[in-house]
Amino acid sequence: MGRLETLKRFVGGCSFTALPLVCLLLVGALGGHSQSAPAITTRPNPPPIAVKTELVVLPVRVIDGTGDSIRGLSVNNFRVYEDGRVQRISLFQLEDTPVTVGLVVDHSRSMGPKLAEVVAAISSFAQSSNPQDEMFIVDFNDSVSFQLPGGKPFTHDQSELASAASAVSVGGKTALYDAVYEALKHLDLAHGDKKALIVVSDGGDNASNHKYAEVLALARRSQAVIYAIGLIGAPNEAEQDPRILRRLCDDTGGMAFFPEASQTVVMVTARIASALREQYTLGFTSNRTDADHSFRKIQVKVNAPGHGKIRVQTRPGYSNTDPVAISGKHGS
Repeated sequence: MGRLETLKRFVGGCSFTALPLVCLLLVGALGGHSQSAPAITTRPNPPPIAVKTELVVLPVRVIDGTGDSIRGLSVNNFRVYEDGRVQRISLFQLEDTPVTVGLVVDHSRSMGPKLAEVVAAISSFAQSSNPQDEMFIVDFNDSVSFQLPGGKPFTHDQSELASAASAVSVGGKTALYDAVYEALKHLDLAHGDKKALIVVSDGGDNASNHKYAEVLALARRSQAVIYAIGLIGAPNEAEQDPRILRRLCDDTGGMAFFPEASQTVVMVTARIASALREQYTLGFTSNRTDADHSFRKIQVKVNAPGHGKIRVQTRPGYSNTDPVAISGKHGS
């Protein structure tokens, strides 16, 4: 017999004066058998969704039929397309804006006779650059090293660049892909949006751990433009390969130069410095909302009446790589 049944029989035999006490006991017993009311739970508000977008920055050079830069255009002269879709230009700069430049210098055995001219060219490039440019130097042969004094990430001092370029002795094989890969990673420290590498080499690669596909993928993510100065000797030199240098430049919107007997490396670096300073800077935030993170092709069209046939130089595209969100720096 349960406690509840016992109390019921007990109540039946109780006097009137004992009923209040019995009722209290009965209420306690019933309370022991009742199910407690479910606890009221409140679901916390979901955290706000942070929408991060990437400002895609395009260095754009507009050239006429003679190879001279066309200046004085306005934002209305430009149209930017991503995978065929027109994009709204949210950044337009005409002036000479600072750029972060990495000088990637080959110190392999085959570069021995050319190194003195390379050091002079680096000094000349620094003199021709915007005083606010951030520059660094990467030396490579079998291995890759960053040579600025005191471990500084960047410098504006041309003498520091020249010293860094001559600090490594010539010898060994050519780890070109590794050097470009490490230089691209270093560009993550840049304070601005314009980024470029200048590779000084005779081409070829016979010592890298990285493959070309890895280098290209990183270049597309970093939005860097690669220029090359190919110091090509006799055709039968086994360690050189100008095709690699051309491919690096074509795939990132840069230019490859191969100085002939009438040219010097100093002249070529001056042309690259000029090209960097004569660029328009365009930026847009993609209007695509899908989760496709593959390579996105970019096309820039320019309407410049009165300038005849023109050519536009810019990066062919970029990679939207983060599967969650991409956070880009909106530098000036």
